[in-house]
Amino acid sequence: MVVVHTADIQDRDGALLVFNKAKQWFTKLKLIWADGGYAGQLIQAVWQTYHWTLEIIKRTDDVTGFKVLPRRWVVERTFSWFGKYRRLSKDYEYNTDTSETMIYIAMIHIMIRRLA
Repeated sequence: MVVVHTADIQDRDGALLVFNKAKQWFTKLKLIWADGGYAGQLIQAVWQTYHWTLEIIKRTDDVTGFKVLPRRWVVERTFSWFGKYRRLSKDYEYNTDTSETMIYIAMIHIMIRRLA
């Protein structure tokens, strides 16, 4: 599920936009993984509104250097795939709807290539 919003919306507030859109399509959703930027009141708001568990994947302070965190690499990998598409490598679009559409097109292309 993709929601592109303006830069004046905080990521935690933008997450609620994604969840509102996702509740119509993903009726069996139970667990969402997120990084530390989504901690706080959002966890309770997601549970009270949607009855979904929002699990925060945090980095431990005792580890020095680079360490792959569980499940967070999936998001970073997907963002790197988007960088291979010229229209997604920079913010060229004027409308957020166009940006969302370009992300869907890129993911459709990636999935078709995997099926072939």
